[in-house]
Amino acid sequence: MSTEPKRVSTNLATMYGRLATGHERMKICFCTDLDKSVLISNFEKRGWVQVTADDDWNFYWAGTGTCRNIFSVDSGYRMHDNQLINHFPNHYELSRKDLLVKNIKRYRKDLERDSNPLAEKTEANIPGGSKYLYLDFIPITFVLPADYNMFVEEYRKNPQSTWIMKPCGKSQGAGIFLINKLSKLKRWSREAKTSFHPQIGKESYVISRYIENPLLIGGKKFDLRLYVLVTSFRPLKAYLFRLGFCRFCTVKYDTSVTELDNMYVHLTNVSVQKHGGEYNNHHGGKWSVQNLRLYLEGTRGKEVTDKLFGSITWLIVHSLKAVSSVMASDRHCFECYGYDIIIDNTLKPWLVEVNASPSLTSTTANDRILKYKLIDNILNIVLPPDGVPDVRWNKIPSPDMLGNFDLLIDEEIAAQDDNLQNSGNGKHRSNSNRWK
Repeated sequence: MSTEPKRVSTNLATMYGRLATGHERMKICFCTDLDKSVLISNFEKRGWVQVTADDDWNFYWAGTGTCRNIFSVDSGYRMHDNQLINHFPNHYELSRKDLLVKNIKRYRKDLERDSNPLAEKTEANIPGGSKYLYLDFIPITFVLPADYNMFVEEYRKNPQSTWIMKPCGKSQGAGIFLINKLSKLKRWSREAKTSFHPQIGKESYVISRYIENPLLIGGKKFDLRLYVLVTSFRPLKAYLFRLGFCRFCTVKYDTSVTELDNMYVHLTNVSVQKHGGEYNNHHGGKWSVQNLRLYLEGTRGKEVTDKLFGSITWLIVHSLKAVSSVMASDRHCFECYGYDIIIDNTLKPWLVEVNASPSLTSTTANDRILKYKLIDNILNIVLPPDGVPDVRWNKIPSPDMLGNFDLLIDEEIAAQDDNLQNSGNGKHRSNSNRWK
């Protein structure tokens, strides 16, 4: 790719800045759409200078809307080698609820077609039909209105089941509700003036089998929020932040019909729970992943706890592999995804959804410390050793730069290891997790 900036006549060229030349000066200029102290303080600590969107910039922590505009074909905008941005052009392949399901289903079918052992299924005569032995980490899900008839067919196999309905393009618990009767869905469709006829273009929803047997602690439901940093999709390079946390509901779990509409019982989103009368401002209804691990080791044993956390890293890696072939892996980009995972009472993890812009708002003092470390560690990994953004860097940070991140997968390192071993150097062993 040419390092010379493209001359553009569109307003976007002015809106998103002239192109910084990086190594001509050591002053790094940053721009951000978010007025968050955990971002600004991290940038300023490095001596970076904040500029506006129409100035030269080297590093842009952008909202998803800005990212869409920058990468739009119509913009004519071309980034310089010394510019980085915090989203991939089509990051939504993983974070949009309907596309996540579509990509995972396609990934499983592709592996099945290639007779890959990862796509092995159970016997078909078990209750509920055959299931994937290793890739069964998302609940049964349909996209409405397109899959309405398939959903009805599945629902009628087990008419006592509960399902959770979510609008594809919203977040923070907006528009979510539970149903346990087909009539409720039909009534909602009439009241919302939404036809579930596939030929009529309406806002799409996903409807998923509700995990009715969640693991409870203190009688309350919770989920895990884990941060996953992706620096490249081809080759896939991803890291898991150790300092994730559990988000608890404020009201004890109750599966009765009378509590079906009580979101304080069922939704763990802080944006929902903070409005409840039982919300605790001191700890924010959160527990560290380390505390969860200690609790489970004490109550369930170390072996099953280790198996659970191994299953969690497994589902994260394979969800990333499911989108790697369709993701535009631009070298100017990295992404910090927020993974939401539910653990059921058999200690099986389920991927609920993935967020492209996990909240950087601090609800407690511990929250602020955690998110400050998150941003600091991300910057250490995505920037070359000299601290100047440069897409020509191979994106292999030294181990001492990982901070609280652990390497999940690096296909480039794995390929190098394979080449060394195939050349007869049996002494070389990599500590990287190859996930074959």
